[in-house]
Amino acid sequence: MSLSELSPSKRLLSGVAVAAIAVTLAACSDEKKDAAANTPATQATDTATKTEVKPADGGSMMSSTTAMKPVDGTATSSTMSSAATPATTEAGQTQVAQAAAPAAKVELPQSEGEVDVAKLMAPGPLPEMSLGKADAKVTIVEYMSMTCPHCARFHNETFDAIKTKYVDSGQVRFVVREFPFDPRAAAAFMLARCAPEGQYFPMVSMLFKQQETWAAAPNGRDALLQMSKLAGFTQESFEACLTNQKLLDDVQATMQKGDKELGVKATPTFFFNGKKYSGEMSVDTMSALIDSML
Repeated sequence: MSLSELSPSKRLLSGVAVAAIAVTLAACSDEKKDAAANTPATQATDTATKTEVKPADGGSMMSSTTAMKPVDGTATSSTMSSAATPATTEAGQTQVAQAAAPAAKVELPQSEGEVDVAKLMAPGPLPEMSLGKADAKVTIVEYMSMTCPHCARFHNETFDAIKTKYVDSGQVRFVVREFPFDPRAAAAFMLARCAPEGQYFPMVSMLFKQQETWAAAPNGRDALLQMSKLAGFTQESFEACLTNQKLLDDVQATMQKGDKELGVKATPTFFFNGKKYSGEMSVDTMSALIDSML
């Protein structure tokens, strides 16, 4: 069956529509870019189809309830015995001094190139989804895929801290753009776009936190329907969203523009004031990059 013979809702979850666009693109991790460059078209289509069933790299996802460990794994006792020997006391003082020492300076990642900012920020097929002041000194544009585990880890572990420290303070404007590698990712983006005004980012956040629930489910349509109902969708509004052919076309056009005009080949890909970086980032790494531009 050809693409033209499939209805939009079936095309979204069939494993074909976006796969045709992503034939020349890598999987969500930039670790796979080199391998994808030599992948025949039929293998790339198969890969995108398989991605519909499980994350692109097959890796396990962190649960949103996973307990966080100290960054450096170091713990110090809050009490010390008054009978401690001089050697013990000296050792304790050394540990305290080490714990109080400032963290090692983060090495900035190497930029993969730079694009013209005017070209980067030119209006696209869809309205821009952004947070922060329009005139912020630093603008970060992220191209992401909703089924990409690296994107999920970034948004679950890094994004909120960056938003609190830099976006909410007016220093950074953060822009998100759709780059779906498979039909489920395209459907998830469409549903986020169909959410009530102001609910795009909360919808994206919910879907990333529950990525394992719907991205790897045997029946992606039913799984996305259940997730959408949590966000206030009805069966009718869910169907209306996923059968919106123009919205699907615009999501795909956003991906094509990122690929052809900006050289995006992996997700997540970030542009910091036009400078390109691929791969998920820690809070420390992204903070260091932002600080270097302020």
